[in-house]
Amino acid sequence: MRVAVLSDVHGNLVGLDACLADLEAQGGADAVFAAGDLCLDGPKPKKVLQRLTQLGISAVRGNTDRYLSDPGPGSFEGVEDAQLEWTRRELGEQWLEWLRELPFAMRVGDDDNQLLIVHANPRTDDEHLWPDADEATLVRMIGDEPAAAIAFGHLHLPYARVWRGKLLVNVASAGLPKDGDPRACYAILTEREGGWEVKHRRVAFDVKKVATQLADCGIPNSVELIATLRRHRYKRLRSFIP
Repeated sequence: MRVAVLSDVHGNLVGLDACLADLEAQGGADAVFAAGDLCLDGPKPKKVLQRLTQLGISAVRGNTDRYLSDPGPGSFEGVEDAQLEWTRRELGEQWLEWLRELPFAMRVGDDDNQLLIVHANPRTDDEHLWPDADEATLVRMIGDEPAAAIAFGHLHLPYARVWRGKLLVNVASAGLPKDGDPRACYAILTEREGGWEVKHRRVAFDVKKVATQLADCGIPNSVELIATLRRHRYKRLRSFIP
């Protein structure tokens, strides 16, 4: 079985479409999954969801999808109320309900060689699993999870590592890269006897076009969102990523 997993589109239809076109050029996949954070921070939140459903792409719910679909008022982890409300208006109640009904996790394959797809880690949707996470952190986040491989996003840094015989794959971001590379990223996982093989794909997209869409769409705080898009790196990693 060959599976494509993309994550953290963040309302960037241009980036999503670039990844999907690249996947087709790579021969496609038996199934495509989206690992959450689909809408917030981008100019085309509804169109992203429409594209996913049109193509039959299954999705799990990320933390920002939860923020959007949560009926309660107030900010979530520094996300501006105005930005949440703008995105909610753009989506409408039908798509908010669609987000509300997304599962926390999805599983692919037989029990003895299973791929688990989550947003951030197998326990929560909002805690980063860094590539250098120590043993105690991995035990706390993964514990006795039986899957042979785990694919996730949330942290917009692509990596793969093996822990206790289990393949951990951060598929990074199809819409908002933050590892110093301006290209979008997704992963293709291929089931092999006794495990899974992974290949990350980096895909160029028109950053200038997305920046213009952000400037023109009316989303609050567009100047900062454009700066984040163009910086394509985490501020905390600026001394490590040139």
